[in-house]
Amino acid sequence: MSGTRGADGSGKRALRRALLAAREALEPGEVEAAAGELAARALTLPELAGARSVAAYVSVGAEPGTLALLDALRARGVRVLLPVLLADNDLDWGAYTGPGSLTRVRHGGRMELCEPSGEKLGPEAVTAADAVLLPGVAVDGRGMRLGRGGGSYDRVLARLERAGARPALLVLLYDAEVVERVPAEPHDRPVDAVVTPSGIRRFPMSRE
Repeated sequence: MSGTRGADGSGKRALRRALLAAREALEPGEVEAAAGELAARALTLPELAGARSVAAYVSVGAEPGTLALLDALRARGVRVLLPVLLADNDLDWGAYTGPGSLTRVRHGGRMELCEPSGEKLGPEAVTAADAVLLPGVAVDGRGMRLGRGGGSYDRVLARLERAGARPALLVLLYDAEVVERVPAEPHDRPVDAVVTPSGIRRFPMSRE
């Protein structure tokens, strides 16, 4: 449910197609094992250790799994916010209070998403988060993230910038999705760190 704006270049589209095809080829056991490894590594991040509120998302299909991490954060007493996709591709937010607080929603012809079923807190709720977990398909050595092409998280990042909010920006990926170069546009913003099953990589230039 992430992405870049409609003016998505052909380089981004080609890279996205190749990486998503590789994801779809993963066996369910591989996806499940990676989710446990991702959660264990992400929980060592100081940005999450000290967070009171984290904006995240529920992984779907072969995306790097997030549910184990969401439950571990809740167990620590962290307030976890999850997105609700709006008709214009913007995101509202709701609190995650456990698997029973999720509902499956199909938006038109897109994939089915798991969204919080409780009170909607408004698009601005994300500006109070200490860390934001961004969905992605790839990240490069500069910390530039490739999303799924829908533009929802470009709006989130723009909203954070307008509010003067500087939460830690984090992305969970498979090891092969850390690539040499992601085609970037002027509005693209780097993440602070990527977590993969084999380790954590930081991008200090993202804070300059």
